[in-house]
Order: sequence, then C-alpha cells, then structure tokens
Amino acid sequence: MSSRALPEGFLARSIGRIQPAQTIAANQKARDLKALGYDVIALGAGEPDFDTPDNIKEAAIAAIRRGETKYTAVEGIPELRKAISAKFKRENSLDYAPAQCFAAPGGKSVIFHALLATLNPGDEVIMSAPYWVSYPDIVLFADARPVIVETSIENGFRLRPEDLERAITPKTKWLIFNQPGNPSGACYTRAQLRALTDVLLRHPHVWILADDMYEHLVYDGFRFETVAAAEPRLYERTLTMNGVSKAYAMTGWRIGYCGGPEPLIKAMAKLQSQTVSNPASISQWASVEALDGPQDFMDEFRRAFQERRDLVVSMLNQAYGIECTRPEGAFYVYASIRKLIGRCTPAGARIATDEDFVRELLETEGVAAVHGAAFGLSPFFRVSYAASNSSLEEACRRIQRFCAGLR
Repeated sequence: MSSRALPEGFLARSIGRIQPAQTIAANQKARDLKALGYDVIALGAGEPDFDTPDNIKEAAIAAIRRGETKYTAVEGIPELRKAISAKFKRENSLDYAPAQCFAAPGGKSVIFHALLATLNPGDEVIMSAPYWVSYPDIVLFADARPVIVETSIENGFRLRPEDLERAITPKTKWLIFNQPGNPSGACYTRAQLRALTDVLLRHPHVWILADDMYEHLVYDGFRFETVAAAEPRLYERTLTMNGVSKAYAMTGWRIGYCGGPEPLIKAMAKLQSQTVSNPASISQWASVEALDGPQDFMDEFRRAFQERRDLVVSMLNQAYGIECTRPEGAFYVYASIRKLIGRCTPAGARIATDEDFVRELLETEGVAAVHGAAFGLSPFFRVSYAASNSSLEEACRRIQRFCAGLR
C-alpha cells in the first residue's frame, strides 16, 4: 500500500482547521489494547451498556420483512416526523408540526447540518466549557469562530448569565446550550435557565441550539426543562435537538432529530440531500417504536445509572488528589486532578497535564478515560459510568492505587 504524502495544498483548508474526535480516539485505543490481550477497563465510551429494548429491535425486524429498505424522504419518513412532533408535545410542551421536524444519522449530524446551513466566515458561536468535543470543530469547519466561556467546578460547571452576556457580540449567531451536559452532567433549574433566557431575550440576533440528548437521564428527582419551553418567546429562534442514542440505548442505530422553524429545517434538508441523503430506513422505523412505544424501561436505566454515579463519585473522592462533584444527569463524572499536576509516577513520568494523567493511568493500570483538555477545560478527566458496577468498582480501585503512587 502506498504511503506517499499527498501533494502540498491537496487537502482542503477546512480539514486543517479541525482535529479527530478525541473521545473516539480514546475509545479506539482502549479497543486496540484489549484486542492485543491487555486487561483494560474502558470508561471513555459515551454509550449505555444496556441493550436496545426488544420492542424496538422487533420493530426493525418487522420493517425489514415489510421491505422498508429503500431510500426515504430526506427529512425522515412521515411516521418518524409525526412521532418526533408528538414527543415534543408530550414531553416538552413544544408545538412542532411534523414539517418542522427533521431526522438525521445521529445527533452529531443534526448539529453539523444546522451549523453548516447557517454559518458564514466571521460568525461566532458561543459554547460553555467543558463542552462536547465536536462543537468547536464543527464551527471551525464552517469557517466560523467558537467563543468559549469557561465554567467552574465550584459553580457545578454551569454557564452563568453574566458570562453569557459578556460573550455576546454583534457577530454572535448561535449559543449551543447542552443540558444535561457532556462531559459534566450539569443541569439547570428553572430559575437558572430563566436567568440565561433573560440574557438571550436582550439579544434577538442570537439563536439557540438546545442539545437535549441526555434529557431522560436525570437523577434525584430533577425536573428537566428545555429552553424553548422555559421561555416561549425564544421558540422562533431555537432549534431543539435530541436523539434516541442515549435514552433508548441505540447509539449504533444512528438517529438524531430536532424541531425548529420550518425555513431552517428546509435549509438543513437541502444540505442533507447532498451529504447523507437520508437516515437509514430501518433505524427510522425502530425510532418510531422507540418514541411511540413503552417508556417504562427508562426508570430501570435511571436507577442503575444513579447507583453507578453514586458509586463512582464516592470512590473517586476517596482517591488521593481527586475532587469529583455529583452530577445531576447524563452518565459521566468530570473529576478535577488539580492537586496531582506536577507529581510523578513511580517510574519517573511527570504529570504535567490531564492528558499525561489519562495516558499514564491507561498504561499503568489499564483504565481508559478521556482527558479534560479534549472538552476545553483542564485539569480534569471524564469517566463514563455506563459500565457494570463490578467494572466500575475495579476501575476506581485502580485509579485510587494509581493516585496513591504519585509523588
């Protein structure tokens, strides 16, 4: 196989502006080590370890047997757009007609098409750090500018209204607002949400991309509310995004969806018609069943995740030099290693960054996590607790041992 370098200037400048998704890279490294026979506990994956519910799988099988294996409408089959519309009304008190609903191959694809359909060079997109790894790269790919607003562990990694106000300029086009947050698990009460929407009401040129992917994974009785429901006056400039990946354990099925102003939906559909054409037909029919079918299994998922969260938070806080808050949602913890920066492993490797920490943790103890710099805020690391209790206990014991050995 040829390894000759490509001619200078052959690749698009847009490719040079972005990096590979670091969460995917971390997960792949763990898989590669496992394949070589190493004892690795992978806690970097952003996917539930539960199986897709049987009724959803049976709906997909039935669709195959009916011959639902052809191209579909770009925006999604009518049945799925109707199910998305009904979901928004039932769970979020949002009135999105089916024509205002859009399906894509995953939530990332929804965000990609929304931003590329609307951003021009010089536009600015606000996001709070820690952020999901793909947000800034998608903005950069569109030749726009990500504006990063840092949050703090002391504030539960929540965006403060005064910081949002300072970040807005005449060039701001979007605020990407993700709750529960990945990687922090941070959620916003109604009062906290309204404080942010009050700022946005003062800036009518700013649109809101509400990433609600972890909506159903909230704990301790927390009541989730999305932006356009908390402040209906923002409805006309909000794109409300969600998907079946996390709540329904359907990451591999690749279906994300959204609701928003119909002209924006049409622009996204125009772009999707020239990229992926349409989401996979079988996945769409499975998603109809997911949204319209029984939802009771989610209580079991939530109870399991809450138990795991409490286990991981407790054990990490017992590790030397780690500070870990208790998140309200998602299935991650974002733990501080500030007190460990500058220390050395018994072999003499210096922990200068959170990337050093996760690399040495993987090589020494076989625990795979994701470093905080990938999410724009250091020195932290993200642990996914979408794994069995026994795996989490063993991983946390290894992390405790690793931290205790630093000097």
